[in-house]
Formats: sequence, C-alpha cells, structure tokens
Amino acid sequence: MAPTLVASRTALPPEGADFPWGGPAENRPHFWRVPLRVARRASLALFLIAACTRPAWAIATFDEVKREFRPSDTLILDRNGEVIQRLRTDNTVRRGQWVALPDVSPALRTALVLSEDKRFYEHSGVDWRAVSSAAWGNLWNTKTRGASTLSMQLAGLLDEDWRAGASGRSLPQKIGQTVSAQVLEARWRKDQILEAYLNLVPFRGEVVGIDALSRTLFGKAAHGLDEREAAVAAALVRAPNAKTAQVTQRACGVLKTMQAPTKTDCAGLDLFAAVALQRKAFDTTEGVAPHLARQVLRQAASRPGSKPAALPPTLPSAVRAPLQRFAVQTLRQHLRELHGRHVEDGAIVVLDNATGEVLAWVGSSGELSGAAEVDGVLALRQPGSTLKPFLYAQAIAERRITAASLLDDSSAHINTAGGLYIPQNYDRQFKGLVSSRTALGASLNVPAVRTLVMVSPDAFHKQLQAVGLPLRETGDYYGYSLALGSSEVSLLSLTNAYRTLANGGRYSATSLTRNAKPVFTPALDRGAAFIATDILADPLARARTFGTDSVLATRFWTAVKTGTSKDMRDNWALGYSQRYTVGVWVGNASGAPMWDVSGTSGAAPVWAALMKHLHQREPSRAPAPPAGLMQKNVQFGMQAGAPIEATRSEWFIRGTEQTLFAMNSVATGADEIRANGTKRMTNSAEGATSRITAPANGTIVALDPDIPPNRQRLSFAAEGHNLRWQMDGKEFARGNDAKWLPWPGRHRVTLVDARNQVLDEIRLEVRGAGVRSSSLAR
Repeated sequence: MAPTLVASRTALPPEGADFPWGGPAENRPHFWRVPLRVARRASLALFLIAACTRPAWAIATFDEVKREFRPSDTLILDRNGEVIQRLRTDNTVRRGQWVALPDVSPALRTALVLSEDKRFYEHSGVDWRAVSSAAWGNLWNTKTRGASTLSMQLAGLLDEDWRAGASGRSLPQKIGQTVSAQVLEARWRKDQILEAYLNLVPFRGEVVGIDALSRTLFGKAAHGLDEREAAVAAALVRAPNAKTAQVTQRACGVLKTMQAPTKTDCAGLDLFAAVALQRKAFDTTEGVAPHLARQVLRQAASRPGSKPAALPPTLPSAVRAPLQRFAVQTLRQHLRELHGRHVEDGAIVVLDNATGEVLAWVGSSGELSGAAEVDGVLALRQPGSTLKPFLYAQAIAERRITAASLLDDSSAHINTAGGLYIPQNYDRQFKGLVSSRTALGASLNVPAVRTLVMVSPDAFHKQLQAVGLPLRETGDYYGYSLALGSSEVSLLSLTNAYRTLANGGRYSATSLTRNAKPVFTPALDRGAAFIATDILADPLARARTFGTDSVLATRFWTAVKTGTSKDMRDNWALGYSQRYTVGVWVGNASGAPMWDVSGTSGAAPVWAALMKHLHQREPSRAPAPPAGLMQKNVQFGMQAGAPIEATRSEWFIRGTEQTLFAMNSVATGADEIRANGTKRMTNSAEGATSRITAPANGTIVALDPDIPPNRQRLSFAAEGHNLRWQMDGKEFARGNDAKWLPWPGRHRVTLVDARNQVLDEIRLEVRGAGVRSSSLAR
C-alpha cells in the first residue's frame, strides 16, 4: 500500500470566538459577514476536502507499486536466471507474477476497457459524463452503469482508505478517490494505470491479478486468453463472487460490445463459464525441481533477520536447468525400463567438485512414485559397499596396508560383544589371497571386514564423520558390519563424501547457491585419497566382479563405486570425474526390496548416462599424484600353482613400498572345508577315496545383488581322478575343479567316475535371481 499523509483534525473555532483578524465582529472583513451557521458548514466542507486530498498527493509511483508487489508464489531460478520451479509461499491470497501490459492478450485489454471504462483513454481520471449520467439516474431512480473509472478503482486498490466498506463509500472516501484518480492520471501514463489495475484487481475468491486468474480458471498464461475467456474475466471484475448465471449474462454483454451484435454467439457460454469457475488449474508447485525448491526456500527463510513475508519473489540457485531436466528424464526413463522389478523411486545429485555447488537435485521419480513428496536426496538409507573406499583409504593412510598388500578372502569368524560375526561373499565362496586393489575394485566383503578389524570400528566412524557422513550411532554400535554399510546416510552427504575423494581428501560443504569461495578442511590423507581414487578408476581391479565391459567403464576418466544394501532395498552408484561428482540412488521410498536389480542394472546406468552428458564437450583427465607418493613394479607369490595376481606397477605412500607380496603359508579357509556328503566311494582305478571338498553339504548360496547375475560363479572342488560333475543329473564339468552359473532353487550335485558310478553327493540351495545359460559348463 502506498504511504498516506494524515490530515490534522483541527477543531473549528467555538461560537463567539475571535477570528484571526481579532476584534469584534463588526470589524471583520465583509466576506466573513455571513451567518455563523453557514460559515461553520463552509469551513467543515473545506476541511473535509483538505483532509481527503492530502493523502491523494502521497500516491506511490508506478515503479514503487511494481517493486512492492508480492506474488503468492516464489520462483526458483537456475544459475542463469531460468525458472526451474514455482512454489506457493503465501496461503492467504493467490497472486501470480506481475504481468507487463504487452504480455496481456489484446482481447482482455479491450474487454476490460469496454466493460469498466469506455472513455478510459479520453478522461483525466474522472469520467464527468458518467458522473452526470449516474447523478441523473439517481435523481429519477433509474439504474445506470456507474461512474467509477479504472483510475478511480486503482486508487482504491492502492490506498485502503478509499476502499468501499459494507455500506459503500462515504462522502470523504468518494472525494479522496476522485482526487487520487486525477493525481494518478497526472503522474502515471495510461498504460501504467491499466497494467497496475490488471495485476492488482481481485477477481474471484482468493484470486488476485490477471496472472493468477488466467492460470487458475483457464490453465494458460495471460497472453493466451481469447475473446470468450476475456469476456468472462471482465465480467468477474464487476462482481467477483457472482453466481455462474450472472457471470454468463455479463460476459455475453461484454462479447456484444466487442463484436458486431449479429456476429455475437453466446451459445454454450453458460457451460463454458461454469467449467471455468470450477477449475483450479493453478497448482501450488510446478517445475522440474520441487525438492530443491523447498531447500532453497528453507535456507532463505533461515537467514538471520529473514521473514517469510519479506522473501523476494525470486530466489537463485546453482542448478543448471538443462542438466536438471536431463537428470529427471533419465531417471524416469530408466525406472520405466525396470518396470516389473518392484522399483519405483530414485534420486540424483550432481556436484561441482571445485565449489560444492549443487548442479542437479532430483528428489524422486515424480508420477512414477507412490511417495513423490519424499526427498530421496535427504532420506537416510543403508549405503552398502559404497563406504569401502573410505575404509581402505584410512588403512592406507595409517600404513596398515598398501594397495598391493595381500588380504585373505577366506572364511572368517570374528568374536564381537553381540556374538560371532561371519561375513560372507556373494556366493559364500572365497578367492583366497587377493590384493587390496582387487578387494576394493571387486567389492569383496570379507577382506573389507578384515581391514576394519585392523582400523577398528570406532576409528572408521570418526573417519566417516570427517568426510561429512554424520552417523546416528557410535562405531561400536555398528561394529564390524560398518565396513559393509550397515549405517544410514543420505545421498547428498554420501555424494559429497565422494567429492572429498575427488578433491584429494579435502572436505567442504555443499552449496545450493553459487559459491565462489568454498572453505576446505583436510579430512583424509591426500596420498591415500589418490590411491583409493586410482583403484576406483581401474577397470582391471573391478574386472573380477563386473567384467571389463560393464556400464561402469567410460571413455573418459572417472572413478566409481556401486553398492547394494541388505535384502536389495537400496542400490547406489557414486563416482566422479575431473570436474563433477554424481550420486544416484534407486530403490523404494517405502523400504520394500527390489527384485533382481544388481549394482550395474540399478543405479549405474543412470550414473553413466549423466557422466556421458556432462562430458559431451568437456574432457576429464586423471588427477596428478600428490607429493609423497611413488610408483613401483610389484610381483606376487604363488597360490594353487599360479601367481596370486599379475605383475603390475603400483602406487605407494613413500616408505611403504616393496616389490614382492607373498605368503609363506597360505591360509586354507573355506577351500579346505570337507564336504559332509552322504555317499563316499573309493575310485577303484586309483585306489584313492574320491570326495567333494567344497562346498559343504547343505550350503545355502545367496547371490550378491551388487554383482550382475551372469558374472557370478559357484566353485566346486574335489579329490580324486577322472572325475565328472553332475547338476541335478546332468553333467556340467570334468576334473577336480568346476564352476557353475548359479540358478535359484534346490540342487543335487553328484560326483561320478567314467562309468557314471556315484562317488560323492551333496545338496545345496541358491537364493536370489540368476541368469540361465545355454551352457552350464564355465
């Protein structure tokens, strides 16, 4: 509301008081020689006019009115000023954005002027012809149109002192409104008056302004209104809350003034008006970033001294609108491709490595989700194997292991306060000795737990907090399962933790707005962060589990890790390039498990598509090693008659380097567990007992959802000569060792000789989803 000046209510001189000239009445000037009653009435009239006109001269300028206009919605802008989300923030009124007059349809401008003020472009604020016509009508008690001009109505909208009450306007209000209208005409242009009126006039219910009206009743912008819609809008100006029949009648009259009477067709106007008046097409939120918008709004409202009513109509963000739209589209498309696998939700975060700016924030899959309001970027979920890079980096930084150190992937029984903890790999089989590089790249569980035993859960808990993962409980609470992601984290904090790796172990907070000067703090040894990054970028390190041609392999430099939580409830893909860090979560907001969704079929394809999009025209190069690191060629000892791993060049923190990694005695572990078969026979040809040595009878195999089913194999071992393996009566391998592509169900494994005589037999069960192959032998 424009500022007003309040006139002083000075009392009139009392009866018999001296006038300014002093002395008796006979000495007063001749124009005061009138009856005192008449003089008092004249003075009162002059006082009222003065009191009513003073506020009129204080009317705000057009620019001030436009600047003080407050929509009921806040627009969230991307980093270049493009609108990415509209969010309602005022529930007391429904205002849209301020619409410039050229952006209002010509039909509506014409309808409004013809309906409310035919001589708008002729008068100077007051239509004296209409005033005289109204006065004549009142004298003869005949109904007339009324004399209020658009300028007078706008004066009433700008200053509440001139607004009509329940019994209409008083005489002082009418005088003040008339004077204000003339002042407006003297100071404003006609187009400014019409523009302000269209944006401030109440239309119906809570709807104020042409933008809110056109979007609510007609579902379109103001520039798209046709003549029929314009006529309905103009009819609502005079009677905003009139019944449908009245609105139709007035709209028809407006149409007749706009068109030739012979061409005016009001047929169907009643139905059209009824439908329009019931429509509520102006949604409370609209755009591609609803969850981000809420966070930007919450952040703006929480700033010191901020008040919700004082929030600006637009708020900036760091998001890239084209990237945001691509992320939304990619996520929804991939979830549609997973239709039938009981997965409907997902979330995406893209961060700028240098600044921490959020470049994309997708909180849900929208209409595909049964809980679209839940923000998957902030929801707490179990991260699965995605915590392993921080564990290995910490162990390397503490010089407990190197990237070439051998870890025993064999059966482990770890005593804890809660009982015996027995970590397992995906097929309940073990690889024997593997290097730390292979253990992390192939995402082996048992070596990770053995590494955590060296580091301790409490120390690892502190490391996770340092990289920005605020876990709810203590390290002792999670125990050794913390190595496998038993805690709960948000996608935003986990993605930023990977950004810490991308920045060489330096942590800084994320930013929803443009952040030119992030504040970094050291969270992880730079050398250890580099080595962990080098492992995550090594396709050969993960080949043992994912193969060399998986979706994780990009044509430019990236480092990536997948993870799947217990019971296949959450699937993750986290990774970074030279400039960007991308985090993707796929699952169900309800926490329900997915069906047959692996680490490379769930979140990874979305991650890969985003990385490809980001680097269409932008290169990504591997980071340079920091000071204190060195490279050496390393060799590995023998295991089962072959080198444990191939000779390679490896990175070391200076002082931890060595050239040979071997064990004097290899731990037997699970590979030497004797089968408990029911039938044992002696191979007559060799005079030795032939038996299945692994796996044990009654073994239950749980397929790892983090690994593609066709990459998983179940290993068998036996003692004897000239052996043949049968699965459910069909031969699938020959020799002392065999590998089999697991298939869900209960199976009978038989060891036979060349004469098909049964030598040993076990039974096992496979749980999870597998892939049939035309050939069982592998």
